[in-house]
Amino acid sequence: MTKRLLLAEDEEVLRMLVVDTLEDEGYEIDEACDGEEAYELIEQNNYDLVIIDYMMPRMTGLEVIEKVRQHPERKETKILMLSAKSQKVDQDRVLLAGADHFISKPFSPLYLVEKIGEILGE
Repeated sequence: MTKRLLLAEDEEVLRMLVVDTLEDEGYEIDEACDGEEAYELIEQNNYDLVIIDYMMPRMTGLEVIEKVRQHPERKETKILMLSAKSQKVDQDRVLLAGADHFISKPFSPLYLVEKIGEILGE
């Protein structure tokens, strides 16, 4: 069964690279270019995994995670945070908010694929 992922990333080139990589791996990908759009998609759909950037317009990835975790039917959604804010204090904040994993930018697309497989138990 195909896994459905949401990628929320405001950098278009990076978003295109990640989408191409994940589609090549057989994942179905929805895209959002800001936090508000990401949250709306999460409300409307069931995702096996949400991959979200920290720094985005209209709503940060951290704010999206906090809102998602407040919803009883969405609080089990797996979330992977991507961020250039890679200091330990930022990582701790993200994990405390409810992210399942944190990957610092820049990252290898193959590393991302590996982590997604681990998170989804593949």
